[in-house]
Amino acid sequence: MPAETKTAAAGTEADTPTKSKKANTSGKAGLARVTLLDGSLLDVTIDRKARGRDLINTICAGLNIVEKDYFGLIYDTPTDPRVWLDLDKPVSKFFRSDPWVLQFAVKFYPPEPSQLQEDITRYQLCLQVRNDILEGRLPCTFVTHALLGSYLVQSEMGDYDPKEMPDRRYLKDFKIAPNQTPELEDKVMDLHKTHKGQAPAEAELHYLENAKKLAMYGVDLHPAKDSEGVDIMLGVCASGLLVYRDKLRINRFAWPKILKISYKRHHFYIKIRPGEFEQFESTIGFKLASHQAAKKLWKSCVEHHTFFRLMTPEPPTKSSLFPRFGSKYRYSGRTLYESKRNPIDRTAPKFDRSLSGRRLTSRSMDALAMAEKEKDAQKRHTMGHPPEHIPDFDSPRSRSPLKKDKKEKLKRESSTGTASASSQSSLEGDYSTHTGADVAAGESASAVAYLGKDQVNFIFNSQFLFFHTYDSYYRIYNTTIEYLTCTQFFLQL
Repeated sequence: MPAETKTAAAGTEADTPTKSKKANTSGKAGLARVTLLDGSLLDVTIDRKARGRDLINTICAGLNIVEKDYFGLIYDTPTDPRVWLDLDKPVSKFFRSDPWVLQFAVKFYPPEPSQLQEDITRYQLCLQVRNDILEGRLPCTFVTHALLGSYLVQSEMGDYDPKEMPDRRYLKDFKIAPNQTPELEDKVMDLHKTHKGQAPAEAELHYLENAKKLAMYGVDLHPAKDSEGVDIMLGVCASGLLVYRDKLRINRFAWPKILKISYKRHHFYIKIRPGEFEQFESTIGFKLASHQAAKKLWKSCVEHHTFFRLMTPEPPTKSSLFPRFGSKYRYSGRTLYESKRNPIDRTAPKFDRSLSGRRLTSRSMDALAMAEKEKDAQKRHTMGHPPEHIPDFDSPRSRSPLKKDKKEKLKRESSTGTASASSQSSLEGDYSTHTGADVAAGESASAVAYLGKDQVNFIFNSQFLFFHTYDSYYRIYNTTIEYLTCTQFFLQL
C-alpha cells in the first residue's frame, strides 16, 4: 500500500538526518520541503537542475496520484504569498537557498468532480476545498458549513455510533469552519446521523457535489481597480473572468465572449466580442497594483482558458526574423480534454484518509532514486507530445488542423515601442483566446452539418466565420468549414 511505503521512507530519513543535510550541500541535489494538502510535510531530494514538472511528477508518484494535471506548486515571495511555480523552469531559479519551501495545491478545479476517474484524486480535492474554507477563500453559510462538515466526519469516522459518540466532543479534532462554535458542532452531529451507510468515497463525492455549487468554488482572485478607480476583485475560473465588488459578483465574461487577453505595464485588458445587436468589438481595462500583478492575472487567464477550453495547448511560436515584444508565455501542460481522454487502467489504490489532521506525519522521498520508475509511469499515463489528431467529444467526425500560413497570420500581432525585447517581455503580453483547437468550437462545427438552412445564419468577419443559431454564437476557424460541402466556396471569400 502507498501509505506503508511512505511510512518506511519517513522512518529511514528520521534515522539519518545528518546524511540528508550533506546531500543537500553536495551541489548535485536540492531539498524541496513541500506542505501537502493534509498539512503533512514531504521532503523531496531532487536534482538541482530539475524543472517544476519533474518535482510535481515526483510528488504525485509518491502520493500515488495519476490525475496530476489538476495540481500545482505554490511558493511565497516578499510581495506575494501565493505564486504558482512555473513548471517549465528549473525549481532552483526561484529560490536562493535550501530548502525550497513549497505547497502542493489544486490549481484547476474540475467543474464536475464526479468526472474525476479515481477516488484518491477526489480525496485530494476535498482537502483543498476544506483548506479554502478554513482560510476564508471559500465563504459558506452556517448551514453549508454544517453539511460539508458532516460529510468530512462520515468519510473519516464512518457511521454515527451513539455509544462511542455520545456528544459533540468526538468532533474536537475536526476543523470545519474558520470560526467554529458549539452550535455548529451540534448541527454537524445531527447531520452526521443521517449519513448512515455512506462509504468514505461516497461521502467525499457528496461533499464535492455541494461544494461546487458555492459561488467562489475554484475562483482565483486578484485585487484590481476599475476604470473609475473603485476597488474590485477579478476572479479567474473554468467558465471565464468574474468581477466582484464588496464580495458581490457584478459582472461575468465567459470565455467564448472574450476574444483577446492582454496586459501592458500595470494595466490588464480584455477584448469582448460584439453582442447580437452590436457591430463593434469593445475593450475593457483594469488597473492592478504593479506590472507583476498584471502579468500574474494574465498568466492565470492563459492557463485556465487553455486547460478548460482547448483540446491541446497552443504550440510554441517559431522564432522569426523580427523580434517579438511582450511575454511569450503559453500553458504547456495537458488540457482537461487530454486528461479525460486517457483512461486509467489500474486497481483503485488504497490510502489513509486524514481529513481531521490527526495523523499528520513528516515524510521523505529521494527523487533521484525514483527516476527510472517515474519514466515508466510517464510512458503509461501521460502523452509525450500533443497528438496530431484528436476527435470531437461526442461526434465521430474529425477536425482538420489549421493551415500553417493561416495560423501564422492569426497569431501575428503588431507592436511598437523603444524598449528592448527582454525588458518589454516582462511589461506586456497578449493572448488570443481563439488560436487553439477549441473544444466547444469542435462540438459546434460537427453540429452545424446537421442544421437546416433556416436555422443557420452565416456572418463573415475577417479570417473567422460565425455561426449564429438561435441566440448562441459559435466562433470557428475557416478550416472547420470542411464539415460542410461548400468548403471551397467559403475559403475563396
